[in-house]
Amino acid sequence: MDFAAARHNMVESQIRPNRVTNERLIAAMATVPREAFVPKELRGVAYVDEAIPVGDGRYLMEPMVVARLMQEASPTAGDLALTIGCGTGYAAAVLSHLVGAVVAVESDAALARQASQTLTGMGIDTVAVIEGVLADGCRDQAPFDVIFFDGAVAEIPESVSSQLAEGGRLVAIVAGNGVGKGMLATRRRGILTTREIFDAGTPLLPGFERKAAFIF
Repeated sequence: MDFAAARHNMVESQIRPNRVTNERLIAAMATVPREAFVPKELRGVAYVDEAIPVGDGRYLMEPMVVARLMQEASPTAGDLALTIGCGTGYAAAVLSHLVGAVVAVESDAALARQASQTLTGMGIDTVAVIEGVLADGCRDQAPFDVIFFDGAVAEIPESVSSQLAEGGRLVAIVAGNGVGKGMLATRRRGILTTREIFDAGTPLLPGFERKAAFIF
């Protein structure tokens, strides 16, 4: 399969038509080989506009969703970014082209090892993959200019949003009742404000499901 052609088609048919205009981001998505981050038997469908299962109930988010979220995060070359639930590392790889450094937290040991090996094999040395509890983020390296949730959450946990720097941007798909919403949260003068930016459905990250209400 001609993956370079598939990557070009992804950009032209999925990314550009969906209001993605950041040329640095488009160039990154046209460069990072998405097929390297999915199981070998699924490489032929690596560029379809669907979430791709990568094992243990985890998924690569749809290319359009990754692109829209990253564009809203307004990454700059000097930023320190955090990805929550990096899986096999695709979004972290794309983000590494846009910021100064990425801390990628992954709870699954096998996925964390795979992400680290794949990124190292590509010569990407600005991403640090850390095995840990996703909802804990990475306080040791906080605050972060950009926080990217690599999968949907029922709500944005304060344990992670509190690690956002002044002027920082956090992006996530929040899966409420019905369709999920792409959300942008920003911190100004210590206050976190959020707004909806687009509709999107993507699988939930483990551990971020909606808590069941207590019934007396």
